[in-house]
Amino acid sequence: MVEPWPPADDDVLTAELGAALREVGPVPEEFLTAARAAFAWRDVAAEVALAELMFDSACDAEPAGLTRSAGSARTLSFRSGAVVLEVEVTEAGIVGQLFPPGGGRVSAQTATGTYDEAPVDEVGFFSLDAPPPGPVRLRAHTEGYVVATTWVALR
Repeated sequence: MVEPWPPADDDVLTAELGAALREVGPVPEEFLTAARAAFAWRDVAAEVALAELMFDSACDAEPAGLTRSAGSARTLSFRSGAVVLEVEVTEAGIVGQLFPPGGGRVSAQTATGTYDEAPVDEVGFFSLDAPPPGPVRLRAHTEGYVVATTWVALR
């Protein structure tokens, strides 16, 4: 015989719910990290423009040409209106350029916070340490704009 759900008796229901809550255990750390990252983005639209991923060489089916070395670097391009952020990711780190150029700062962030920050020179060039495993976003702040990329796993 199948027991009806929810139980007709409130005491039985309360006992079942209590047992379910006691059996759950701790929340996995990756869930907590993802939740913190989502919470941190709750008001991002009010302060920064979001630059969407426009190109990723990891998804490019055709090599760009014979001069491209297989697997040595990954190239990504992000855009938000007139702002373009292009980066090349290697084992040594991230190099990139902002358009339109100008001074400022770029930070590389994970769900747990900023892991590196660097100045942007007058032609828009910057260099950052190699990204850790997991999702990363870049945030650029110049005199003319503030922009952040979408989250992307660079390694």
